[in-house]
Amino acid sequence: MSDDVRWVRAGAVALPFRRRTIGVVSALVVTLLVVAWLTLAIGELGVTPAGLLTAIQGDADVTTSFVLERIRGPRLLVAAGVGVALGIAGALFQTVTRNPLGSPDVIGLSSGAGAGVAVATLMLPGVVPAPVGAVLGAGVAIGLVYVATGTGFSSPARLIVTGIGVAAMATAVTQYIVAVMLRDQGSELAAYIVGSLGSRDMGHAAQIWVALAVLVPLVIPLGHRLAVTDMGDSLTDALGAQSRQTRTAAIVLSVLLSAAAVAASGPIVFVALTAPHIARRLTRAPGPNLTVAAVVGALLVAASDLLVQQAPIVEDLPVGVVTAGLGGIYLAYLLTTVWRKARV
Repeated sequence: MSDDVRWVRAGAVALPFRRRTIGVVSALVVTLLVVAWLTLAIGELGVTPAGLLTAIQGDADVTTSFVLERIRGPRLLVAAGVGVALGIAGALFQTVTRNPLGSPDVIGLSSGAGAGVAVATLMLPGVVPAPVGAVLGAGVAIGLVYVATGTGFSSPARLIVTGIGVAAMATAVTQYIVAVMLRDQGSELAAYIVGSLGSRDMGHAAQIWVALAVLVPLVIPLGHRLAVTDMGDSLTDALGAQSRQTRTAAIVLSVLLSAAAVAASGPIVFVALTAPHIARRLTRAPGPNLTVAAVVGALLVAASDLLVQQAPIVEDLPVGVVTAGLGGIYLAYLLTTVWRKARV
């Protein structure tokens, strides 16, 4: 497949067009559609192809409508939306920090969200919903990182080091609260903290897709600036890309996308880290590869959720357990590869 770069003009904006990237996106979308169909079709209460076609035409029976609207449909929509949000968030974060192992998780977002859920569940039960607690906890964590660095989001190294400290503190808060809670409450909280798509409804689906509809258009104008950030701040500024403003905007959008994902499903870890890596390896193209990372993220979460619904070894586990396992394996592979290259 040729990787020739062509430029397509859309009004006053010229956009790069790569044949390989288009091919990769097409293949990923087809794979995602297959995973979506399997999610709806196999297992108990699976929707047959004929039933799905009838539902699309608006003549579904009661059982098919119940499965699509109350059980599997919302879960699939939330999985795809959360994956898109995490994929884009990870690509933004890794690009502006110039750290291939960076992700919103690294700066304490997931840990802060988990601590927020723990506090809301224990101290304000029935007053503050778990998703709201997740967003507030993530916001507090990011605020602490911003203040503690002394330079806001402008220094990638300080950002990551400070984030690790904030994440450790948030984890300590969560562990303390879980330790003093009753067993049933602790089990419910633990499922949310590691990320779960169980009991999702159309409200959760609307929540994540509305967030994407608001935030993704804000990401698009950053595309041409992000493409030159790897050249260093001096050259980026010389080209008019305004490195500091671009970095701050990208990190803020990354945090907001991650918070939206956490609010819908809980913190599903490693997707924001692995999706951009897989996207770059597939396209072999420089830059953030935002579209590919978004589709890869959706595929990772949807496929992991299919596994927890159908594979006996992980059946009924929170989807975050599967993504953590797969992400851990991929991270070990990355670290091993870097270590071997360093030896050579």
